[in-house]
Amino acid sequence: MSIVADQVHRLDARIDRLSLAPLTYAPDHDVELQGVEGVAAATSALASPRLDELLSIVKSLSSGSISGAHLSAPRLQRLLKQSGLTGEVPSIELLEAKSQYETDVEWVLVGKATVQTYGLLMNTLLDQIIPLSDDIWYWDEIVTSYPYSFVYTVQTSPLRMLRWSKEIYYESIERFQRMYRDELPPSPVVETAEEVVSKAEPDGTDAHPKPKGFKKLYPSLSRHWFQFYSIVRQSVAERSIADIQRKILSRVDIGRSEARHNQDRLRRLRETTATGLGVLLDEGLNFGNAEEGSNNDEWKGLLERSVALMDMILQSVIFSDLSVSEFEDKVFAGVNEDPELSIHIEDSHPAERPAALARRLLGLLESGLPDHRVAMTDLAREHGRPSRLVRYWLPAAALLVSSSTILRILFRRQDDIINWIRDLGATSRDFWFNWVVQPVRKIIGTIRHDANSEIAIMSRDSLKADRDSLERMVVQFAVDNPSVAVGRASISDFDIGEIRTKVKEGDVTPVLRAYENDLRRPIVGAIRGDLVRSLLIQVQKTKVDLEVAISGIDALLKSQELVFGFVGLTPGVLVSIGVFQYLRTVFGSRKGLRQGRRVQRSVRVLRKIDRILSEATTSQNSVISYRDHGLLVCEVHVLRGLAHGVLPGDVEKEFIEDLDELANLKGIQVQMKALERIRWAYAEWLSRMK
Repeated sequence: MSIVADQVHRLDARIDRLSLAPLTYAPDHDVELQGVEGVAAATSALASPRLDELLSIVKSLSSGSISGAHLSAPRLQRLLKQSGLTGEVPSIELLEAKSQYETDVEWVLVGKATVQTYGLLMNTLLDQIIPLSDDIWYWDEIVTSYPYSFVYTVQTSPLRMLRWSKEIYYESIERFQRMYRDELPPSPVVETAEEVVSKAEPDGTDAHPKPKGFKKLYPSLSRHWFQFYSIVRQSVAERSIADIQRKILSRVDIGRSEARHNQDRLRRLRETTATGLGVLLDEGLNFGNAEEGSNNDEWKGLLERSVALMDMILQSVIFSDLSVSEFEDKVFAGVNEDPELSIHIEDSHPAERPAALARRLLGLLESGLPDHRVAMTDLAREHGRPSRLVRYWLPAAALLVSSSTILRILFRRQDDIINWIRDLGATSRDFWFNWVVQPVRKIIGTIRHDANSEIAIMSRDSLKADRDSLERMVVQFAVDNPSVAVGRASISDFDIGEIRTKVKEGDVTPVLRAYENDLRRPIVGAIRGDLVRSLLIQVQKTKVDLEVAISGIDALLKSQELVFGFVGLTPGVLVSIGVFQYLRTVFGSRKGLRQGRRVQRSVRVLRKIDRILSEATTSQNSVISYRDHGLLVCEVHVLRGLAHGVLPGDVEKEFIEDLDELANLKGIQVQMKALERIRWAYAEWLSRMK
């Protein structure tokens, strides 16, 4: 909920407490005075259709039945017109015949309509101050940076030349017309048709008949043209001599001077608007001294003064040439001297006061607010940042000039461009399926112990087959050479089993013994012995040892298969997230702030609040001025918008309470403490806005 909604809800509840209490206790008072007849009269008055209609409108104007911060201006106008208070002024007889209940309900209706109008005006002023701050920042960059000043000078050079040409033209036209009026030349004499025929050729044919005044008119036109041309030259020369600034300053300095002038005007306009907002918050609908449940007219007079205050603020904010003190004096003087206040109208009937106030509210909604918005828009357009056409005419012109060349290049390379687009699509698709989808499938298969997804360097039965083959080779070698294997002429089954066990453990001693004996006589051993056979068995042994090592590595990889799956998925996920974030940044909505910049913006807003409080002008009771209060409320409004949706629900409620304490006028010491508390208490959540 925004700061405007909180203010409207608070004031609406205040109106209920001030206005509905007399209605509640009025019947009892009537009973004491009038008895049974008073009760009957009160009952008939409360049962009238007019009162039911007014109560229905009051319910529609209540803040509890509104989904947003306040009612829209068209809706509020319709409700005021529906109430019948904005019509023609009724006669004295009708006013005197109106019951006190109806008058009280009309005051409730007008009070709630005043609160809604108050919210509209407050929201309008807040919406106008924030863009002014952005434009002031734009001009500050122009003034403080020479490259930006040069770019601005180039951007606005056509407008400057057009403005100078218009001034020369209008000045020359004015001089020419003044000189022409002083001369008052006679009108040319035109001959009749008979005179023209009488001056024809001797043979009766007229080759080129011309009126007599033609020769007089043509020299007159040429003479006037030369006179106008000389006047233009004289105007240019005089303006060049008079414009000393163009002779002294460079073009960039002139552009910087214009930027500084616009910045000063916008600063004055922002200060005036902020002062109006501060006056509205501090003095508008200030029911602090009104007693609840009383029958006095104090709160009704406050309503009238608040409406007059809103009217004067709307009329005075657009005068940016006023200083802050002059603006305040103008507003308060206008409210005190307002001729529409009931205290200044001697013959006004009490029952007519709510209708007069309703008509004034309707005038504010129909003409006051729209005229104010139009005037502020014109001022912001005149002194704000240039339009997009002015800022981008140079690149647009360059693009327009080179458009034919660009189109020609695109037409010649259209096949290549189509192939690039097609290849880009195919590459993106392959990247997605090969580096994101497929690794995810493998990870899922690993988690589910899918046998097809297991990592394997060698086939599953390769080691077992090679080990069985080595075992058979060694056993057969021992059977063929028992003397070498066991040292006897024959070998038993027990010896064969023992040899099998040792071979499984990697021991091939019988083969190595034969190999050692044959190495004593290699040639004889190779021809007549078992040297070649033992060598081949050792080759098989080496193969088995290598497969055992590889199987160990394979087991290690299988134990970390899930880790390798996530490692393979990481590059694809990181690239996908980076591309997605870039596309969201490029094509995302620009209406609001991006999440990545909220922390920087919140820090800047806190800095602005600290600077406003540090440089604030305080009164004797340590209360800041209207201007500083308006600027402070504007920054608090921005900070609430930044923090909404980021803080948890309970933390956001406490944050709003601290912001309310920061924005309320409880003394600058209390506000500084509230700012310091916001900095340390919510630093953790504000840093999460990244």
